[in-house]
Amino acid sequence: MARQCEITGKKTQIGGRYSNRTRATQFQPSGKTPRRPNLQKKRIFVPELGKSIIVKTSAKGLRIIAKNGAYKTLKVAGLI
Repeated sequence: MARQCEITGKKTQIGGRYSNRTRATQFQPSGKTPRRPNLQKKRIFVPELGKSIIVKTSAKGLRIIAKNGAYKTLKVAGLI
């Protein structure tokens, strides 16, 4: 499975390393570098279901769960 947040859908992005100014003034071997999301594997208890669910989510996803509630957020994400 890819590195992707199950709540927000954030996934790895590819980006460069150096600015154009640095490239103009000095030779730097650049290349693409991956920018990975801050993924956490968490067990979340859902009182409405009476059980725990393990989700792989980003730090922002955890904040969304804290704000909107576990049941509603997981229902919108399609995990329950």
